[in-house]
Amino acid sequence: MSDLSITARFRRCCERFGDRVALSDEHTSLTYAELAAETDRLAARLVEQGVRAGDVVAVLTRRSVDGIVALLAVVSAGAAYLALDTRYPAARTEFMLRDSGARLVITQRELAGGLPDGVATLFADDRAPAAVAAAGPFAADPSGEDLAYVAYTSGSTGAPKGVMVPHRGVVRLVVDPDFVTITPEDVFLQIAPVAFDASTFEIWGALLNGAHLVVAPAGDLSLAEITGFVRASGVTVLLLTTGLLHQVVDHGLDDLKQVRYLLTGGDVLSADHANRAVAALPGTTLVNGYGPTENTTYTCCHAFDSPVLTPAVPIGRPINGTWARVLDPELRPVAPGGTGELYTGGTGLAHGYLGRPALTAERFLPDPDGNGERMYRTGDRVRSTEPAIEFLGRADRQVKIRGFRIELGEVEAALAGLPAVAQYHVGKAGSPTGGHALHAALVLRQDHRQTSLLELRRSLAEVLPSYAVPSLITVVEEFPLTANGKVDAEALAARTRSRSPQLMTEYREPGSTAEQAVVSLWSDHFGVAGIGADDDFFELGGHSLLGVKIIAELHQAFGVDISPRDFYLDPTPAGMARLVAARAAQ
Repeated sequence: MSDLSITARFRRCCERFGDRVALSDEHTSLTYAELAAETDRLAARLVEQGVRAGDVVAVLTRRSVDGIVALLAVVSAGAAYLALDTRYPAARTEFMLRDSGARLVITQRELAGGLPDGVATLFADDRAPAAVAAAGPFAADPSGEDLAYVAYTSGSTGAPKGVMVPHRGVVRLVVDPDFVTITPEDVFLQIAPVAFDASTFEIWGALLNGAHLVVAPAGDLSLAEITGFVRASGVTVLLLTTGLLHQVVDHGLDDLKQVRYLLTGGDVLSADHANRAVAALPGTTLVNGYGPTENTTYTCCHAFDSPVLTPAVPIGRPINGTWARVLDPELRPVAPGGTGELYTGGTGLAHGYLGRPALTAERFLPDPDGNGERMYRTGDRVRSTEPAIEFLGRADRQVKIRGFRIELGEVEAALAGLPAVAQYHVGKAGSPTGGHALHAALVLRQDHRQTSLLELRRSLAEVLPSYAVPSLITVVEEFPLTANGKVDAEALAARTRSRSPQLMTEYREPGSTAEQAVVSLWSDHFGVAGIGADDDFFELGGHSLLGVKIIAELHQAFGVDISPRDFYLDPTPAGMARLVAARAAQ
C-alpha cells in the first residue's frame, strides 16, 4: 500500500465505512460519509481560491473537527498542508508563511487577528458552499511521491527549516504497521499539536484505517482532564509524548486500562516509568518509538508488554518500509555491539528541506551501497545490538526538550540578535525532578547591565517558540574557562543552577504554610533557591507541561482540584495558596 496517497486511502475508508463515526470533538460528530462531504466542500472552496496541485496551504486552528477537515481538504485539493501552532510567536508564523510560499491560511475567526497583514484567509468554520463544483469526490489524485505536508523544525543556522514529507511516508507509517495492530473498532485521541509530528500518527492512523478519531478539548488540559477524557471516550490507541507519559505514570494509570496500545516518543523513555506502566496496564502493549521528522514520525519502534531488564529502554528495530544503519565517520558499518551514527532510509524519507538544496545535500546522502537510494543522517549516536538498537544521545548540537527538537544554534542566533547580550552560552541540563531543561548564561554589554531577565525573556519569546526559550536565564560577569581556554560548560551549568532568579517582582518571603509549600515545590522543579511568594511562574521559565505537573502535585498535597485556567490567572505561590484555601473551603 506504500504507493497510495493519503487521499486514495481515505477514499477507500469512506467507501467501506461510510456509516461509522470517523471524527468527533466536544461539539461535532461526523461519519465517514459526512466527513467526506465536508472535505469535498472545503476542497472545492480551496480550488475556487486558486489552490492547485503542489501548492502549500497553511492551517491555523485550535484543536477541533474543523482543523482536521482543513487538513483533509488541503490534501484532497492536491496541495500540501503547513500546520501552524497557535502558540507560535508572530515573527515565527510570519517567517514560516513567507518561507513556505503558502497561498493562504485556513483558520478560525478568533485567530485571524494574529496573522500578518495581507495574508489571504479562508475560515474553516464557514459552511458556505463553493461557487465552483468539485470535479467529483476527491477531485485531485496525488501520488505517493507528491508532497503531503511541510513541517518546520529548529535550524542550526538560526532559521527554522521546512521538512517536505510525501504521501508515501504517511501511508507507510499507518497502513499495515508492524508495531501496532489497527482495526476499524479502534478509537484514537488527537491531542498533540498538529504542527508536531506526533499528530501525524494520531490523525492518519485513525482516518486511513476506518477508526474513530476523537479530538481532545482545545487549550491546556490537566493530567486528570486528559486521562479522564481518555477513559470517557473509550480511547484504545493513545500516543503521549515521553514527558507527558512520565507524568501520567507518576499520577496514576487507572483511566488507561482500556487502552490497547500506549505509544510514546520524542525523548528518552525512563525504564522505571516503562516498567510501572507495564505493571499497571497488563492488557496494554507499550511502544517506545524513535524517529526524526525527516523520516515521518517513527523510524524505529520497540513494542513490549513485559518489564525492561536493561538500564535503557531500546528504541527497537526499523518499522515496515524503513531501514536503518549504524555507520562510522567514514560511512562504514560498525561491528555488532559497536557505537556509531544512525542513518535511515526507505519509503518514509522526506524529499528534503524546502528551498534549501545545500542543506538537503548535507543531510540527505547517497546510500554508500550504491543502490541509488538516499539516506538521512540523523545526528544521533546509537549502539547496534540484537535484537534492538540502543539510543545514546546526539552527535551534534541538537537537543530534545519536552519532546521538541531544538538546534542550539537557533537559540544562540536569537540571543545574538539582542542588543543587551555580549556573550552567551546555551546548553541542556537535567532538572532535579527528572527530564531536561534549556539553560542560557549571558554576559551583558556594559551599557545594558540594567536589562532585566524579564525583558530578555520577552524579547526571545518574540522570535522563538515557547519550548525553545531557555527555562533558566542567568547573567554572569564572565564565563569560567577550561585549561585549554574553552567555556567550562559543566562549571557554568553548576553555577547557573545555584543562582537565585533575577525577577522584576520585589522579593517577598513566603508566609503561610501553603505559600511555603508552593515555593518549596517550585524550587525543586526549577532547581533554584530564593523564589518569592509573588514571583511569576512563567517569568521563572515555567511552561504548560510543568504547570500540569505542579497542578497534579498540589492536588496530591492538598486534595484540591485546580484547572490550568485558574493556575494561569495568578501563577504565583501566593496565588496558588489562595486557590488552595478557596478550594479547601468549598
